[in-house]
Amino acid sequence: MGLLEGKNAVVFGVANKYSIAWAIAQAFHREGANVGISYAGPVMEKRVRPLAEKLGLEFVEPCDVTQDDQIEAIAQKAKEHFGRVDILVHSIAYAERDDLMNPFYQTSRKGFHTAMDISVYSFIALARAFQPLMTEGGAMVTLTYYGGEKVAPGYNVMGVAKAALEASMRYLAYNFGPMGIRVNAISAGPIKTLAASGVPGFRTMHKTFPYLAPLKQPVSQEDVANAAVFLCSDLSAKVTGHVLFVDCGVNIMAFPDLEALKALQEEA
Repeated sequence: MGLLEGKNAVVFGVANKYSIAWAIAQAFHREGANVGISYAGPVMEKRVRPLAEKLGLEFVEPCDVTQDDQIEAIAQKAKEHFGRVDILVHSIAYAERDDLMNPFYQTSRKGFHTAMDISVYSFIALARAFQPLMTEGGAMVTLTYYGGEKVAPGYNVMGVAKAALEASMRYLAYNFGPMGIRVNAISAGPIKTLAASGVPGFRTMHKTFPYLAPLKQPVSQEDVANAAVFLCSDLSAKVTGHVLFVDCGVNIMAFPDLEALKALQEEA
């Protein structure tokens, strides 16, 4: 019997087979959940629907999370399809390319609003829309990154957005606690995804990461997906308002391992 047997889950943010959201959907399916997925729009549909077909997923819906009417519509569709929703996963982030390429102080007002709307407010809006469907309690999980706590060069406005996302997660955890709904976040190490490809210097970061991490290993989509299973299962029944790091221990380091960096330079 799987850890999520009989639970209904909706995962937002599937873009392609490399998406963390897709890895989470697969892990949930493996553990017995009834899974539905959502994608951003027509451009993503041709990539996402074939993936859903491989798992036999029936609930595959587009949603522009900047539009409240679309969020309400997909929540209604989820209610009609599942009846009850037990798990909500938010794996959505976006910032304008110029606001990632330029120094943070050059972030445009419009770009700041866009990053906050799509990367942060969308979680609040989805949580509000799906809370009434969680009639037996449940779990909500969002995806964050350590750049929300410490400066990650090149992450810029996304780092500020992740900080706001983590704060939002804690306030949602407080609001939903009496309803038996737990709200948590996963902070993953660098993983090759469509979203990560837009971050300046990501390739170097990804290559350097194993040398800096105490476990000396990279992080995969599957690692994050397994953490999501834990946070959405009864194994974490008393865990809420928490940021779970899946980063091979990098977040505990106050200073880089100079010997490891020396080894990296010699290898290069």
